[in-house]
Amino acid sequence: MPTITTADGVEIFYKDWGSGQPIVFSHGWPLSSDDWDAQMMFFLQHGYRVVAHDRRGHGRSAQVADGHDMDHYADDLAAVVEHLDLTDAIHVGHSTGGGEVVHYLARHGQDRAAKAVLISSVPPIMVQTDANPDGIPKEAFDDIQVQVATRRSDFFRTFAEGPFYGYNRDGAEPSEGVIANWWRQGMMGGAKAHHDGVVAFSQTDFTDDLKKVTIPSLVLHGEDDQVVPYQNTGVRSAELLPNSTLKTYPGFPHGMPTTEAATINADLLEFFRA
Repeated sequence: MPTITTADGVEIFYKDWGSGQPIVFSHGWPLSSDDWDAQMMFFLQHGYRVVAHDRRGHGRSAQVADGHDMDHYADDLAAVVEHLDLTDAIHVGHSTGGGEVVHYLARHGQDRAAKAVLISSVPPIMVQTDANPDGIPKEAFDDIQVQVATRRSDFFRTFAEGPFYGYNRDGAEPSEGVIANWWRQGMMGGAKAHHDGVVAFSQTDFTDDLKKVTIPSLVLHGEDDQVVPYQNTGVRSAELLPNSTLKTYPGFPHGMPTTEAATINADLLEFFRA
């Protein structure tokens, strides 16, 4: 398997397919680069080079005990970009991956980047604070950590067959294959990484990072996102990004890159070619 070893000794798995302008995909919690299958195959067939890695502790990367925070996530992404010598890259992040993208661009600079896309992403900040009164109460994230630590397999299954893809909505038609694939990806990773990652995606404040990202940016968010509510994340991110476009989708769920791949891929392609 293609891997790199980071400066702090962590083995990171990555995929690197095709040639042309690179698109770098950053996945959500608690998944892996496999969650981008529908996008990687689509853009590979449209002449792009597609790259994605498994976040430390997730998927096929090393299940280390430490470093499950946004600084390390951003540094690991930078290590992949530099190892592959990617330039003029388009960075696409879903959910936690959107936070990883903006923190990487703010922390490591934009010289190697051309555009950025945040899909159903966690910035500016998810948790409720005095400065973010409309956020989600910390107790909700504390409970996720308890579930991960005590009954991860059952919790992941319930999460996938419920709010992640909107399969708990009236009239929804759940896909067993999609649910099972989400569970498979989650269970490939390490419980410690998933436990600590909850703090990383919920409590990190990306406000200053967003203000620093000056490359053209596209923010996509489903209006029926039950995991990362769009009004307090996607809408606010677009307001903070200096050079952004916001597009929201009525009825689309958090996992829309999978369930609504045809729509999302078409909109991404239009932005990439613009």
